[in-house]
Amino acid sequence: MNNRVPVPEQLNEELANDEIHIWAVSLEQPVSRFQRLLSVDEKIRAERFHFEEHRKRFISRRGMLRAILGYYLDVEPERLQFYYGKNGKPELAGRPDRRKIHFNLSQSEGLALYALAGNHEVGVDIECVRDVPEMAQIAERYLSAGEREVFQALPEPEKKKAFFNWWTRKEAVIKATGDGLSRPLDSFEVSLAPGEPARLLRMAEESKAALRWSIDELKPAPGYAAAFAVAGHIGRVHCRQWPIPYMAN
Repeated sequence: MNNRVPVPEQLNEELANDEIHIWAVSLEQPVSRFQRLLSVDEKIRAERFHFEEHRKRFISRRGMLRAILGYYLDVEPERLQFYYGKNGKPELAGRPDRRKIHFNLSQSEGLALYALAGNHEVGVDIECVRDVPEMAQIAERYLSAGEREVFQALPEPEKKKAFFNWWTRKEAVIKATGDGLSRPLDSFEVSLAPGEPARLLRMAEESKAALRWSIDELKPAPGYAAAFAVAGHIGRVHCRQWPIPYMAN
């Protein structure tokens, strides 16, 4: 049986070494379209969610990951196998016959982002911009000294946007490096002021470390902040959406 999920015609299945492909995907999908694609351990993980909404979004998120990777690799999605780094970053396993694809994913509310890179480690993060009552306390505790100075000097109406710029850019970097939260958030510094280009300004371990990583802002939908980070310089970036009408019944 062909378990593939139809994709938009504009999908280029070739991922050049200097390219980054970003997919923005609604997770409000019938889970029956994806459940058959999941591995046994993914199905077990899905059943552990207490809330049905979270279970359905997990199934959609993992099923979409398999569908997208399956098209790039020309393989049935359910045959893909994953392993996880020491901090939980997923990677493809058991594909010595093919060029490696680096990927990462993130979800906030009902929207997911998938980032794929041909020859670079990649991380992506998305957050729904919302009120955060403890924003000032988080900024005081986790922003670096330089970031905190910029943040505190901003007009009050701009602080929420700056906070989510900071959040998504930091998350994208620690996901790209594979360090996760084992890397202190104040051990490196990013730009955060609204309107300022996304940049990695400093990393604590060595002054030249920041030059090995690049970050950029994404605007996947109104009301969301997002960013991605890659090892090396950012080449061509292709952003696509995967809407409901393209999904199989």
